[in-house]
Formats: sequence, structure tokens, C-alpha cells
Amino acid sequence: MKQRLKNAAKICAVVLLAMVSADARAQGAKNEAAKSPWGAADEIGTLNMMTDTSRLDVLKLVTSGKIYDLGVDLFVGMPTCCVPFVDPSYQIWMTHTPARGNVREGLSLSGDAISLYTHTGTHIDTLNHIGLNRRIWNQVSADDALGERGWTKSGADKYPAILARGVLIDVARSKKVAHLPASYSITAADLEEALKAQRTLLRPGDVVLIRTGLMALWPDRSKYRLSDQAGLGLEAARWLVERQRAMLLGADNIGLESFPSKDPTNFAPVHTYLLAERGVSVIEVLWLEELARDRVYEFLFIASPLKLRGATGSPIRPLAIPIRTTH
Repeated sequence: MKQRLKNAAKICAVVLLAMVSADARAQGAKNEAAKSPWGAADEIGTLNMMTDTSRLDVLKLVTSGKIYDLGVDLFVGMPTCCVPFVDPSYQIWMTHTPARGNVREGLSLSGDAISLYTHTGTHIDTLNHIGLNRRIWNQVSADDALGERGWTKSGADKYPAILARGVLIDVARSKKVAHLPASYSITAADLEEALKAQRTLLRPGDVVLIRTGLMALWPDRSKYRLSDQAGLGLEAARWLVERQRAMLLGADNIGLESFPSKDPTNFAPVHTYLLAERGVSVIEVLWLEELARDRVYEFLFIASPLKLRGATGSPIRPLAIPIRTTH
């Protein structure tokens, strides 16, 4: 009798676990672009959390004139995410040059041009970058809003300047490693552990930047790469967005989340969750080394994309200015 009860208990436990797992999967990956809680006209998702009041509040916390530059240099031969996907590498060339040698001239003109994938270097992914089933954030259809020269919805030109409280979560330091190992998937427990070690609290509307330490490999293209990078796991992304109400997420790796994906049906499940299901934009290829060195975990975050009409992303040069801690 006791054995039968034990077996029945085991069966119930297995069934319950399966039900919980199925529910978690359903909540974490609905496989469809969501409607915006900010209305049918919304094109910027959680950036709507910024207000004049929130911007002024964080400005009042500034304690220093020191500026941390969170952007990387753009140069020929730099690491990029997507050359394997036949996207162009960064190129720059001179269109005008001054005379050299003994040639006399008055005005000496120099000019140049660049060509790049919009997701090159430190950049922001806008909400039209990745969708689900031909729809992007706010259930906008490609049939309705995609033209020959880009999207008419949620492009970089629609984005406001970003000014908010920023928080660095130094997962690499918390784990006492130079950088996280290949394909490591950061968990919510990892984030909580790092925040506890830093004595840092997250607040709704934060810009949360995650340090994997992978910039230790920059700019070696053979090592700083997308294919097997450590990064954010889906469960951790859900924790940041749903539990902590983060406004914007970023990381020092080349594609935010860990690769390769564990989901055979979805190449980038964290991206689809954030961009299409939650309206959360993403910043990648952040230079966080000086912030980490000085242990600056709370700061005023400032960035703005270029007004590239319809673009799915834009290079940015984010800045961080230390603020008074709020815990």
C-alpha cells in the first residue's frame, strides 16, 4: 500500500511539473506580436515609460561631471554580428582629399563616406527589427507597413532621445571570471546574485546593462562573435521585464542573448520576446569596462539613435554619468 502511495505521489509530481512547465512556456513564448498597452498608435513600446518628470528626477541625482563613453570605435575589419548572414561589413572611404606633394592649392577639402549594416558597433535594435509571423510590435503587419525602403512603423526615426536611470549588472565580476564561458545563458538567479553583491536595487523604468566580460575579447573577430556567445537567457529577460519592469536592456556582447538558441524553432527567442511580445528595445556591443573598473553601478544614461527613416536599428554613442545611489 505504501509503495502504491509513493508511486501515485511520484506520478502526481510529474504531472504537476509538466503542467507548470507548459504554463511557463505559454507565458514566456506566445509566438505572436503583442498589442501595445499604450494604444494603437504606439511605435516605441516601453520607452513610453519615460516622462519629463522621470528625466528631471534622474538629472537631480547627478553627482559628478565625469562621463563614461559606452560606445566602441567603428573601423574597417571590426567585429560585426551579421556578415555570415550576408549583411555588409563597415567600410569608409575618402570622397575628397587635399593635394599632396608640391601641388599648390588654396582651400584643402577632405570628405568621406561610410557604408554599414545598421546593427554595426554599439547600436540599438528598434521594434521593427524582429517580429513573429510577419508582424512586429503592436501587431503591425508587414503587408501594411513595409515598403521598398523600410518600415513605416517603429523605425529609428520614431525613437526619442533616451535619458533615464541606468544600472550596470556585472555578472562577470560576480562570478569572478574575466568573461562568461561560451554559450553561457545568464539566469535570473545570476542577476539577483550580482545585484546583491553590488548592493544595487532595480527600479521600474531603468535602463539595465549587463556585463558578460566579453569585451575582453574585443576586437578579435575570431573570438568576439555571435555564434557561441554568452548572454541573457529567456527566463532572466522575463524577470527583468515582468518582475523588475526594466524599460530598456543592453549588454556588452554582440547579440544580447546567449547563442546558439536552445529552441530549434526560434533562432533568437529573447529578441522575439523583448521586441515583439513586450515592446522592449535592445542595445548591443556596449563598452562597459570603465564602468566596471570604477564600480559605477548607477548612472544617468543618455543615448539617441540617428533619425534613419524606417531603419531597424541605428548606431548610437551612449553616455553614462554617475548619480547618487538611491538605496
